[in-house]
Amino acid sequence: MAKNDHDELAAQMQREAPDELWDIYDAAGNKTGRIQRRGDPLAPGDCHLCVHVWIRNAAGQYLLTRRAPEKSGAGLWECTGGSALAGEDSLTAALREVKEETGVTLDPKNGELVFRFSGAHYHCDVWRFRQEVRLAEVTLQPGETCEAQLADAKTIRRIHAAGQFLDFEDLERVLDLNCVPPSNFGIE
Repeated sequence: MAKNDHDELAAQMQREAPDELWDIYDAAGNKTGRIQRRGDPLAPGDCHLCVHVWIRNAAGQYLLTRRAPEKSGAGLWECTGGSALAGEDSLTAALREVKEETGVTLDPKNGELVFRFSGAHYHCDVWRFRQEVRLAEVTLQPGETCEAQLADAKTIRRIHAAGQFLDFEDLERVLDLNCVPPSNFGIE
């Protein structure tokens, strides 16, 4: 997602969930010890933490959800993600967002933080989970998600090229990270 687009989306998301509390981070990604209500303007140099969670099954398919009609970016496909709440670390936020938006419980041992990108008021951690997920397991969250699919990299690229995927500037980086099949798929 382009940085300006992400900042605009973050502002829209702040308006949609004003009762959430965020830990405030400095520009280097360190917690400041301050907490702020979502929706209140962030001071220069202040950031919040968000997560994007890419879940890939053994067949190389990723779990995607479609944004609900009442959300900004309505009808666009995306990986699961959102803002970390006060007191949460990145992994906890990733697990909670997936559970809230899809009903899927991820095993933390199947996940890894693959990279972070930052903008004027956010740090976004990108997680990769290697875990089997079946569409029958997915429970969509009203007001957040309205549809789910499993899609391979080729399908995701096609959806993105058609303008039906929430803009994500590091899409190819994520898909490239996931192209090598894991030896044990995180299962012992």
